[in-house]
Amino acid sequence: MANIASAEKQNRKMIKHRARNRAAMASLRTAVKKARAAVDDKANDAGNLVKAAVSIIDSAVTKGILKRRTASRYVSRLAVRKPPEA
Repeated sequence: MANIASAEKQNRKMIKHRARNRAAMASLRTAVKKARAAVDDKANDAGNLVKAAVSIIDSAVTKGILKRRTASRYVSRLAVRKPPEA
């Protein structure tokens, strides 16, 4: 347990940041999972779901939740899985 005021404040900040990061990662994983399922099932809206997932991944990088190369890997794997638009 922190005894110093600045350490107590840092702990409060850490709790808030952790909650925000966990929520963002949960929505990111959900979006990627939906996009993968749509592509595998050859759904009509697969392109839109992939585009939405890529957008969420990019915003996670901007917010510092994901590393740039990790995000690039996620996007690359989605792009390889997605069939070309006809």
